[in-house]
Amino acid sequence: MQVKFSVYFCSEEGERFFGAGPCELLLAVERLGSLRAAAHEMGMAYTKAFSMIKRAEKEFGFAMTQRTIGGKGGGGSTLTPQAQELLMRYQAYRTACGQSAQDLYNTYFSTFHPVRDLPPEKNRE
Repeated sequence: MQVKFSVYFCSEEGERFFGAGPCELLLAVERLGSLRAAAHEMGMAYTKAFSMIKRAEKEFGFAMTQRTIGGKGGGGSTLTPQAQELLMRYQAYRTACGQSAQDLYNTYFSTFHPVRDLPPEKNRE
């Protein structure tokens, strides 16, 4: 057995707006310099990626990206300082939660070995 969990933020209405997907998207924007390229790399429609970023911006109350329009080198996007700090804090928080979850699992389940009374999975119908 192993512990699996997700860390995401919800609006006051309980709707998810930021988690692993938006985090990965923003990291790709930072690496690639473009929301369109980041969306493409993730196999996501640009409109969905744009919508994810806009939703996070609305909920957090600050811009996630700074956009540049066309020109000699073409347009692109970079992360705002607030978005960079958000990513740093989110990743650190997610790592700490993972360690805590593993520690709690070890505390409560490392010695839990009940006698199995069910037949093997392949024989069950």
